[in-house]
Order: sequence, then structure tokens, then C-alpha cells
Amino acid sequence: MEMKMIGRIHTDFATKFGIPRQSGLVPELKGEIVLEPEYRNPDAVRGLEEFSHLWLVWEFSKAVRSDWSPTVRPPRLGGNQRVGVFATRSPFRPNPIGLSCVRLERIDLEDSRKPVILVSGVDMMDGTPIYDIKPYLPYADSYPEARGGFTDGTEARRVIVELPEELATASGIPGEKLQALRGVLEQDPRPRYQKDPQRIYGMSFGEYEVKFTVREDVLRVVELVQREI
Repeated sequence: MEMKMIGRIHTDFATKFGIPRQSGLVPELKGEIVLEPEYRNPDAVRGLEEFSHLWLVWEFSKAVRSDWSPTVRPPRLGGNQRVGVFATRSPFRPNPIGLSCVRLERIDLEDSRKPVILVSGVDMMDGTPIYDIKPYLPYADSYPEARGGFTDGTEARRVIVELPEELATASGIPGEKLQALRGVLEQDPRPRYQKDPQRIYGMSFGEYEVKFTVREDVLRVVELVQREI
């Protein structure tokens, strides 16, 4: 079966480091889906604006491997316990396909690349290939009584973010993007096995470079500067 890439999503993540582990965890994170030229037909999205959320089918394009493992170590279990790959959402799968539920913000029909689909709550790298877009249907896609397997017995890790006001002001970062950055940092972007309180971690976020340390449950931003592009 041939899979055709229908477009790419553009986000604030130039690398994998810092991306939330699931969609919707940071509602402020924005994405822009630009379709490939052959699919840039406004008729293809007719009626889509009536839905509040979308399913995106996409490729873990930076995790493609020639082999695979039947077990993986999910971060939710601290990265120390193995479970079956099909019991996780790990990117290291026989077929590197991802599935994300995002909020539809609007469809831009004025852009020269129209239609451009603007979404929020993203969990993908900038340039990630999109293979399909489907509407989220509350009557069929929501099961409040569903069991969450091993995730039911673990707490999502969140940390307290200390971001000095003088750093934010000096960087010139807009308020909306600053709020999104805080949401990303609250998720504790570090791999679960890294616990060194002295280590300075760095990540790119949009046009900004961020450096921080983590001691116990407090993440402190030590540098926030605009990158030279």
C-alpha cells in the first residue's frame, strides 16, 4: 500500500527535545498545517470548520529505523520497565505512525497556500509529515469509562517553573508564546533517567533558545534568548 504525504505541520519544535509526550497536554502550543500543492483545494476541507477537534495521522520522521523491538521502556514508567510496543505510544514501532488529537483553531482561506489549517495542543516537530486529517467525533471517539492500563497507576510528572521576569522581558518573547513555553517546561522535558541537578539543559522553542536546570520539583530557567536566524 502506498501512503501519500498530504502536508506538513509547522510548530515551535526544531528538535524532539521538549515536545510534550502526548497531544493536548499543553493547549497553548500552536501548529500550522500546510498541505502539499496537489491537495491545496478548499473543497477538501469544506465542512471541517464545524468540528472543534481533529485527528492527525502523521509520521515519526526522526525515529525511522530498519529494525524494531517487541518491547520498549515508556517514560511514564520511569524508563526502567519494559512493556510491549503495542501497549505504548512509543515512536519506535514497526511502522513509525503517530496519532494526535488537536483542537482546530481556524482554517485560513486567505493565505496563498490555502487552505492552511491552524491547530493547538500539538505534540510534533516542525516539518512533521501529515498523512491524514479526520474530524474528532465525541459520540464515537470519547469513552469516559475507558481504562488507561499502566498509565492509571502512575502520575504525570509536573514541575514548578521559575522563569525570572527580567529574562522574559530581555528576550522580548510575546506573552502567548511565553505561556506556551511555561506549559512545555512544566511537563519536565528531560528524559526520565536524567536526574543531575547541576546539569544545564538546552532546547529550542520557536525562535528562542532556552536553558534550564532542574532540582527536585523545581525547574529554573537560566537563559532565554532569541536565536540568530
